[in-house]
Amino acid sequence: MNFIRILTPDSQIFSEVSMTNKLNHIGIAVRSLEASLPFYRDVLGMAFEGTEEVAEQKVRVAFLAIGESRVELLEATGPDSAVAKFIEKNGEGVHHLAYEVDDLGAALATLQRQGVRLVDETPRRGAHGTLIAFLHPKATGGVLTELCQAGDP
Repeated sequence: MNFIRILTPDSQIFSEVSMTNKLNHIGIAVRSLEASLPFYRDVLGMAFEGTEEVAEQKVRVAFLAIGESRVELLEATGPDSAVAKFIEKNGEGVHHLAYEVDDLGAALATLQRQGVRLVDETPRRGAHGTLIAFLHPKATGGVLTELCQAGDP
């Protein structure tokens, strides 16, 4: 297990958030799963694990395994989805990085105490029964960051 260390300006450890060594997945926003999937599965040879609709997030997700991590292709199911808005503004491409944590509630509480700007202050349901929460890109050097905790499938 690794820890993310938050340092004060004089390099003193302010706090630690328990993290695992695992990059859980890279989320890639696409206009169409059917059009995008063949590149990752057939050209790059990633193992296709299936698709799932996450109604709360207004997305369909295709899962592809690469080593111990995944690539998740994200297709919006409606124009008001965060993924649809992302594609409208930025085009298709990397949407977020997701890191697995052991205890998402504790990680969020620690980050809130540290003043880290969060998109989600409480965990919500993601694909595969996981609990997820996003950190605001302004707090993470411009990268939308997801924390996820394994859940019941």
